[in-house]
Amino acid sequence: MRKQSEKKASQMQVKRPNFFKLLWKYRVLTLMCVPAIVFFFAFSYMPLPGIYVAFVKYNYGKGIFGSKFVGLQNFEFLAESGKLLTLTRNTILYNLAFIILGNLLAVFVAILLNEMRSKWFKKVSQTMMFLPYFISQVLVGVLVYNLLNYDTGFVNGVLSSLGLEKWQPYADPNCWPVLLVIIYLWQQTGYNSVVYFAAIMGIDAEMIEASKVDGANAFQKIRYIILPSLKPTIVILLLFALGGVVKGNFGLFYNIIGTNSLLYGTTDIIETFVYRATMTDFNFSTASAVGLYQSVIGFVIVMTVNYIVKKIEPDYSLF
Repeated sequence: MRKQSEKKASQMQVKRPNFFKLLWKYRVLTLMCVPAIVFFFAFSYMPLPGIYVAFVKYNYGKGIFGSKFVGLQNFEFLAESGKLLTLTRNTILYNLAFIILGNLLAVFVAILLNEMRSKWFKKVSQTMMFLPYFISQVLVGVLVYNLLNYDTGFVNGVLSSLGLEKWQPYADPNCWPVLLVIIYLWQQTGYNSVVYFAAIMGIDAEMIEASKVDGANAFQKIRYIILPSLKPTIVILLLFALGGVVKGNFGLFYNIIGTNSLLYGTTDIIETFVYRATMTDFNFSTASAVGLYQSVIGFVIVMTVNYIVKKIEPDYSLF
């Protein structure tokens, strides 16, 4: 019996396809994957030894591995400041708002574009919504300042002309969570809607035609055909976005809020805090520690959410 089982095991091993044969068989597909493989190897795997910087007191003369090992002292930079929980909370909550509201609005815009009958109006609308994505964050900060400035801002100019009291947004931290989300949505929605619009274009036209024959109206078509077809795309994009939920949009926050300490309570995120703390005496070790902290939290979130999605809908999980 033992010899028979060993013989079966050896036969199974022989039947396994050779890796190099499979590589040659699918050489065209493999060649198409080479640029992506090289990119991730160069920018994601090769820099991994640099994580060691987070555990040393970096010395410019001695280099990474010649610097003094200090363990977790670099992580105390955030913990001892007493702001770790506040910074993490602000960063995660802003990103969740950006991800959830951004994707919902992008889906809504993509469906609206798909329902437009005039091709000329559809192209003009899509272009106009796409343009804000290419505006520099510095210019966005200037535009926001010129709109909301207390003395010469457009909003306060209108309020003054109507005989109303001027608004002081740069002294009111409670209004900025809403303002920052609105600014983000204005700038990113057009770009994010492109993916969903492309997914809608890929829906089988025969299904839509069949629904029209059966008497389905526009809302029924959206509810029973378009939205279910977009579900895999929405789930996958959400999973990808959750990987960076602990990494804030530094350009947006710094160029709009700047160094206004009155607003730090509701607008300060990890990136802006680290930048202010290290801009006078930049420390690679501190920055690496924060980056590692963000990456670990993001990895845990992605793995957890992917596990939940896999339990509910295995076909929609990343792996």
